[in-house]
Amino acid sequence: MAEAFDLWLQRTAAFHQQHRRAINGTLIAGLVGFSAVAFGVAPMAPDAADLPQRIVIEEVQPEGLDAQLEALADLDLELTRADLTRASDSAEGLLARLGVVDDEAAAFLRRDTTARRVLQGRPGKMVQVTTGDGGRLTQLVARYPAEKPEQSQTHFTRLTVERNGTQWLARVESAALEPQVRLGSGTIRSSLFSAADEARIPDAISSQIAEVFSNEIDFHRELRAGDTFSVVYEALTADGEPITWSDGTGKVLAAEFVNAGKRFEAVWFGTPGAKGGYFALDGTSKQRSFLSSPMAFSRVTSGFAMRFHPIMKTWRAHKGIDYGAPKGTPIRSVGSGTVEFAGWQNGYGNAVEIRHGNGKSTFYAHMTRIDVRKGQRIDQGQNVGTVGSTGWSTGPHLHFEFRVNGEHQDPRALLRSAETVALAANLRPQFQQVAQGVKTQLEIAYSLRGRRIEAE
Repeated sequence: MAEAFDLWLQRTAAFHQQHRRAINGTLIAGLVGFSAVAFGVAPMAPDAADLPQRIVIEEVQPEGLDAQLEALADLDLELTRADLTRASDSAEGLLARLGVVDDEAAAFLRRDTTARRVLQGRPGKMVQVTTGDGGRLTQLVARYPAEKPEQSQTHFTRLTVERNGTQWLARVESAALEPQVRLGSGTIRSSLFSAADEARIPDAISSQIAEVFSNEIDFHRELRAGDTFSVVYEALTADGEPITWSDGTGKVLAAEFVNAGKRFEAVWFGTPGAKGGYFALDGTSKQRSFLSSPMAFSRVTSGFAMRFHPIMKTWRAHKGIDYGAPKGTPIRSVGSGTVEFAGWQNGYGNAVEIRHGNGKSTFYAHMTRIDVRKGQRIDQGQNVGTVGSTGWSTGPHLHFEFRVNGEHQDPRALLRSAETVALAANLRPQFQQVAQGVKTQLEIAYSLRGRRIEAE
């Protein structure tokens, strides 16, 4: 008997080891929706069927209908509704759409300088009302983007209108946006963005995923049907409600991408007072000395090779790469450095040259706008201008060059082979703790392919 039991344990352990990810993911996913779960071992108690039984019959007399109606009448009922403001809204129109029947409240929204801001400015404010008996307004709260541009990614504006006895009061305050962790996963059929849409993952998160793995995966050429991805990311909320005036997302906290059977993983890690970055779960940095592209997501329209010039109508060497993108698309510096040139340069139109040190420099041309000045020190990823069609150009695009000691080099080859930035040895223990927690979240996300959940 003991040998049979040992054999059963060995087979169970082997099955769990072989299918560990699926079993763990399914088990954890089943527990995500519960606020608390308890496990225990049943005690060696007697069978319930052997215990003595007793039947108790007792007549229950409910309260009379009139008494129940009187009790309900004494309750102070409150109803809450929410909607977004529209450009055509008046005070009466907005309140009527929210089920409010209150002429005094409408008059206050028209009259009071602070309360009028609910209907002023851009539409799309998140408005929530609370009404009492008869639809009279008790409180109105409007939430919309921070009024200070420098706080647009961290704060929101809260405007509160409420009844205080026979008076109305209105106040405006700035409050912090709170991040909410969400998990998502999908399978590639045609593109990363379409797969993310199916899983209800915002485009901004898709762009970040492509950026995180851009040095390992060419998302224009190397994606395969059946590739999968999982992601843990932040969603920004105002008083617990997902914001609607932007993409409403923070940063990707962790991601996993399986491309052509090869697995790539990344986790965001940073410490107070230090610039964070993405690392593989083994601590290998995803950050390189140069970004893989001067734009977050674009397509190469002309490579580093001989080509037939569309204006000169002759064959000549193309000493850079052309990236096709709509006019106004932000262009970023692929590395830290100093602006060597910023201005008009003949056929290149509006152009910027950045010196990175060690004889390396990058060049950005045909821009519609330049956002830097000569001599300015800039960081990797900082915007230098926007895509345009200035100079000798047949349409909106960016012409990008990489030079080493004055010699033109193939930008894609240099950018993808740039050296990585190492994780400091003293931070590895702390990183391993973060990585272990993230690994569990990614397993949960993987088991929920095609769905999105909110994490506690």
